[in-house]
Amino acid sequence: MCDQFDVTPRTLRFYESKELLFPKRQGQKRLFTKKCRGRLKLILRGKRFGFSLEDIRQLLEMYDMGDQQQTQLLRTYELATDKLTDLKNQRDEIEETIKELQQQIQWGKELISSMGLVERT
Repeated sequence: MCDQFDVTPRTLRFYESKELLFPKRQGQKRLFTKKCRGRLKLILRGKRFGFSLEDIRQLLEMYDMGDQQQTQLLRTYELATDKLTDLKNQRDEIEETIKELQQQIQWGKELISSMGLVERT
């Protein structure tokens, strides 16, 4: 399971402690079912998209609600559109900061040149 999903045993234990994964036990061994593997795939995807563990937990709990995952789908769509808006806003802020920094660098370069100094690279 660790190799398949490129996670550590500690990560699996953490998700288990947060009640996101429920492996079967055989002595000290944890046995991960097909359902556990699917849940881990969704957990990792949610984390990559920036969802909180609580959001992920709620989405996973909605899976078994018996409404053909309609509630889960609607909530996932809502979270995804909100996250996309946040990411676009962050990107815009980063682009603006880069633009300002480039202008500052250009100003500094011109000032250095006007003073007859040699710029360091």
